[in-house]
Amino acid sequence: MGNVNSTGYINAKINAVVAMSVYIGDRLDWVKQAVDSVFAQSFTSFKYFIIIDGDISDSILTFLIEKEKAEARLTLLRNPHNVGLSASMNKAIEVAKDFSPKYFFRMDSDDISFPERFALQVQFLEDNPRISILGSSLIEINEKGEQVGKRKLPVENADILKLLPKRCAINHPTVMLRFSIFQQGLRYTESLRNTQDYFFWAELAAKGYKFANLPEPLLSFRRVNNFYKRRGLSKSLNEFKARFYTMKVLKRYSIGNVFYAFAVLFLRLMPSKVVKLAYRIDRYFLNKSVKHE
Repeated sequence: MGNVNSTGYINAKINAVVAMSVYIGDRLDWVKQAVDSVFAQSFTSFKYFIIIDGDISDSILTFLIEKEKAEARLTLLRNPHNVGLSASMNKAIEVAKDFSPKYFFRMDSDDISFPERFALQVQFLEDNPRISILGSSLIEINEKGEQVGKRKLPVENADILKLLPKRCAINHPTVMLRFSIFQQGLRYTESLRNTQDYFFWAELAAKGYKFANLPEPLLSFRRVNNFYKRRGLSKSLNEFKARFYTMKVLKRYSIGNVFYAFAVLFLRLMPSKVVKLAYRIDRYFLNKSVKHE
């Protein structure tokens, strides 16, 4: 399994690359839905990199190998052991440089992109050259694919920066970036095994890059039962550090932002039932506060 597909895409000029990692704990049916949703996009000028991050199930590996044989736009990259999302994304970025793309899409192995996602995001960045990082709202679904919520975020750069010290104001699985960001040498921080997107957005904001969110949901995000248990001590502390890092680099220290950081850290360490209730309350007030036309 090489770094470049053998079906003629070597150094070909394409408009975009899509990067997704798969892991040992992934489910075959969800990976299939994620992959199929990428190839169902109305926008088709992309190269799709799937990074196999360490060992994965035989069923998923077989599916991916067969998909790579059948689809010229797909290239599988493999890490000899699990290195995490940051390092996997950086690996895809390094390989993607050979294709000189304009855009970089994120995708997760348990989510589903809506068919018009790529087209709408490309069109927005074509129409808004000052914007470099673009996300969207998303629909939250459960294990059965049933809608269980919706996540809205501010659409304008100023409002995103205002919210950023309190929360990650770009939904990472929905994000699209101008590839020129990476051509400037910027990368995900590989020492971070979680919250890497939060730190990255703060770094980009501090350097003057502009953000936006599309108001319409463009992705179904898998919110499974253990979603509320994922935030162990490591992730909770990293989120806490990310909030203070954001306050520092954006010069947005305030009593409200500091209080929020400590309050969320306290809640993250509570039992999962309390975390679940707090999440629902927080999501309710966020969606109420964000006004979309």
